[in-house]
Amino acid sequence: MSKLIKLRDAIDSIDKKILDLVSKRAKCAKEIGFLKKDGVVYKPEREAQIYQKLITLNSGPLSNESIRSIFSSVISNCRALEKKLTVSFLGPLGTFSEEATIKKFGENIDFLPTTSIDEVFNNVISEESQYGVVPVENSTEGAVSRTLDLLLSSDLKISGEIILPVHHNLLTNASSLKSIKKIYAHGQSLAQCHNWILNNLPHVETHATLSNAEGARIAKNEKGAAAIASIRASKLFKLKPLKLNIEDEKNNTTRFLVLTTDNNKRSGNDKTSIVVATKNKPGAIADLVGPFAKHKVSMTKLESRPSKIGMWEYVFFIDIEGHWDDPKVQKSIAEVESKASFLKHLGSYPKY
Repeated sequence: MSKLIKLRDAIDSIDKKILDLVSKRAKCAKEIGFLKKDGVVYKPEREAQIYQKLITLNSGPLSNESIRSIFSSVISNCRALEKKLTVSFLGPLGTFSEEATIKKFGENIDFLPTTSIDEVFNNVISEESQYGVVPVENSTEGAVSRTLDLLLSSDLKISGEIILPVHHNLLTNASSLKSIKKIYAHGQSLAQCHNWILNNLPHVETHATLSNAEGARIAKNEKGAAAIASIRASKLFKLKPLKLNIEDEKNNTTRFLVLTTDNNKRSGNDKTSIVVATKNKPGAIADLVGPFAKHKVSMTKLESRPSKIGMWEYVFFIDIEGHWDDPKVQKSIAEVESKASFLKHLGSYPKY
């Protein structure tokens, strides 16, 4: 007991020091806000550099992800001393899009949930929100086509990415699996938990909803009902997480993009996204990817989509490592553009 008391006293002393340091940090952040001339509150490249330094310095026992989570909250609250950001995302509250938004911006922001990906884009374009968060691809379900189509047609820029491990949980007010008669969830979530449902609740009715949060809302008020949703949704709708991590693919991950109206400066560890259309000739695709290999620029993604201009004509979404302003990237892009019928810069942003 004597040792336990000493350790608790040590924690109390450390907590006071942490509080003093956080307060000092907040005062510095507030002063920077007064000194800045551009009025920009959020600088993705600067925050990326802060996280990278912290992760480099981290000696444990907390994981790098834990360090990022702790400092995300600190940075979010310090940033709000200058001005609260408004961030739009695919709602309602309790969705994975909201979870991704919190992971990127912290909780001290003004949340603006929407009913569609189109509305997220429109909110940023109309300046109703400074930033938007949209899903772009899932490791099991593939690309989110609507996001890709809107990236092609809008003038918004990608200013960041969020990689979110997706864990599905069975939420209910029922006392056991035997009491469950219906499951509500988004169609993708039902598909991602298909085998678990088949093995554990083979005779239960499944109902697709507009979102997992909507499924949780229904399950809250219906006897014998359950929802598949996040832990955050269980807290919002006061449902018990009866079974955790019921997804069939344990490495299920969704990548989200952060949208804004401006280009980012270099952070030193960046990614660039472009969309390109090929000329209709043999070897056209090789012409698109060859310059990156030639100039030693790593290509991390190649995704094709119908151009919607002509039958069997496609555009290609390409992610490469490096910033648009990097010399190697510039040389590669110039060469690709000379061989393409169309090229659009979607944004350069810090790698997650």
